[in-house]
Amino acid sequence: QVQLVESGGGLVQPGGSLRLSCAATGTIFRVNTMGWYRQAPGKQREEVAAITSGGTTNYADSVKGRFSITRDDAKNTVYLQMNSLKPEDTAVYYCNADLQVTAYRQPRDYWGQGTQVTLSS
Repeated sequence: QVQLVESGGGLVQPGGSLRLSCAATGTIFRVNTMGWYRQAPGKQREEVAAITSGGTTNYADSVKGRFSITRDDAKNTVYLQMNSLKPEDTAVYYCNADLQVTAYRQPRDYWGQGTQVTLSS
Protein backbone atom coordinates (compact mmCIF):
# COMPACT_ATOMS: atom_id res chain seq x y z
CA GLN A 1 0.00 0.00 0.00
CA VAL A 2 1.41 3.35 -1.04
CA GLN A 3 1.73 6.14 1.48
CA LEU A 4 3.13 9.65 1.25
CA VAL A 5 4.86 10.53 4.51
CA GLU A 6 5.52 14.22 5.11
CA SER A 7 7.79 15.93 7.59
CA GLY A 8 9.37 19.30 8.27
CA GLY A 9 6.51 21.60 9.14
CA GLY A 10 6.47 23.80 12.20
CA LEU A 11 6.44 27.28 13.65
CA VAL A 12 8.78 29.84 12.16
CA GLN A 13 9.23 33.61 12.23
CA PRO A 14 8.63 35.75 9.16
CA GLY A 15 11.75 35.81 7.03
CA GLY A 16 12.75 32.37 8.21
CA SER A 17 13.12 29.09 6.35
CA LEU A 18 11.72 25.58 6.49
CA ARG A 19 12.32 22.46 4.46
CA LEU A 20 9.48 20.03 3.88
CA SER A 21 10.08 16.42 2.88
CA CYS A 22 7.71 13.83 1.48
CA ALA A 23 8.63 10.20 0.92
CA ALA A 24 6.50 7.83 -1.13
CA THR A 25 6.64 4.39 0.49
CA GLY A 26 5.29 0.99 -0.46
CA THR A 27 5.24 -0.93 -3.71
CA ILE A 28 5.95 1.61 -6.45
CA PHE A 29 6.70 1.02 -10.11
CA ARG A 30 7.09 4.60 -11.31
CA VAL A 31 6.71 8.07 -9.82
CA ASN A 32 5.69 10.76 -12.28
CA THR A 33 4.99 14.33 -11.21
CA MET A 34 5.37 15.20 -7.54
CA GLY A 35 4.21 18.39 -5.95
CA TRP A 36 3.13 20.43 -2.98
CA TYR A 37 -0.22 22.04 -2.31
CA ARG A 38 -1.37 24.15 0.60
CA GLN A 39 -4.64 25.10 2.21
CA ALA A 40 -5.04 28.08 4.50
CA PRO A 41 -8.04 28.43 6.84
CA GLY A 42 -11.14 29.42 4.90
CA LYS A 43 -9.40 29.08 1.53
CA GLN A 44 -9.29 26.51 -1.22
CA ARG A 45 -6.35 24.19 -1.65
CA GLU A 46 -3.84 25.65 -4.10
CA GLU A 47 -0.85 24.25 -5.92
CA VAL A 48 2.45 25.63 -4.63
CA ALA A 49 5.05 23.82 -6.70
CA ALA A 50 5.47 20.74 -8.86
CA ILE A 51 8.31 18.81 -10.44
CA THR A 52 8.06 16.31 -13.26
CA SER A 53 10.02 13.09 -13.58
CA GLY A 54 12.24 14.93 -16.04
CA GLY A 55 12.99 17.67 -13.54
CA THR A 56 10.83 20.43 -14.96
CA THR A 57 9.51 22.66 -12.19
CA ASN A 58 6.52 24.94 -11.86
CA TYR A 59 5.72 27.41 -9.10
CA ALA A 60 2.78 29.50 -7.99
CA ASP A 61 3.46 33.19 -8.60
CA SER A 62 3.21 33.86 -4.87
CA VAL A 63 6.23 31.69 -4.07
CA LYS A 64 8.49 32.20 -7.09
CA GLY A 65 11.98 33.18 -6.05
CA ARG A 66 11.39 32.06 -2.46
CA PHE A 67 10.53 28.35 -2.68
CA SER A 68 12.44 25.58 -4.42
CA ILE A 69 11.19 22.08 -5.20
CA THR A 70 13.56 19.18 -5.77
CA ARG A 71 13.30 15.40 -5.82
CA ASP A 72 15.46 12.37 -5.11
CA ASP A 73 14.22 9.54 -7.32
CA ALA A 74 16.37 6.96 -5.57
CA LYS A 75 14.37 7.67 -2.41
CA ASN A 76 11.03 8.52 -4.08
CA THR A 77 11.19 11.73 -2.10
CA VAL A 78 10.27 15.31 -2.91
CA TYR A 79 11.46 18.36 -1.00
CA LEU A 80 10.21 21.91 -0.68
CA GLN A 81 12.75 24.44 0.49
CA MET A 82 10.90 27.52 1.71
CA ASN A 83 12.85 30.72 2.27
CA SER A 84 11.85 34.29 3.14
CA LEU A 85 8.64 32.99 4.62
CA LYS A 86 5.72 35.38 4.99
CA PRO A 87 2.65 35.29 7.26
CA GLU A 88 0.50 34.49 4.22
CA ASP A 89 2.45 31.24 3.79
CA THR A 90 0.71 29.90 6.89
CA ALA A 91 -1.22 26.81 5.82
CA VAL A 92 -1.37 23.05 5.90
CA TYR A 93 0.98 21.78 3.21
CA TYR A 94 0.08 18.58 1.37
CA CYS A 95 2.35 16.40 -0.73
CA ASN A 96 0.99 14.97 -3.97
CA ALA A 97 2.39 12.31 -6.28
CA ASP A 98 1.16 10.86 -9.54
CA LEU A 99 2.49 7.31 -9.54
CA GLN A 100 2.05 3.75 -10.74
CA VAL A 101 2.17 0.84 -8.33
CA THR A 102 2.77 -1.70 -11.10
CA ALA A 103 3.43 -1.61 -14.83
CA TYR A 104 -0.13 -2.82 -15.44
CA ARG A 105 -1.97 -0.23 -13.38
CA GLN A 106 -2.80 3.27 -14.52
CA PRO A 107 -1.11 6.14 -12.69
CA ARG A 108 -3.19 7.85 -10.05
CA ASP A 109 -2.84 10.64 -7.52
CA TYR A 110 -1.80 10.03 -3.95
CA TRP A 111 -1.85 12.55 -1.11
CA GLY A 112 0.02 12.97 2.11
CA GLN A 113 -1.67 13.65 5.43
CA GLY A 114 -0.57 17.28 5.54
CA THR A 115 1.93 19.17 7.65
CA GLN A 116 1.24 22.50 9.35
CA VAL A 117 3.40 25.53 8.60
CA THR A 118 2.74 28.51 10.84
CA LEU A 119 4.33 31.93 10.62
CA SER A 120 4.36 33.84 13.87
CA SER A 121 6.47 36.59 15.30
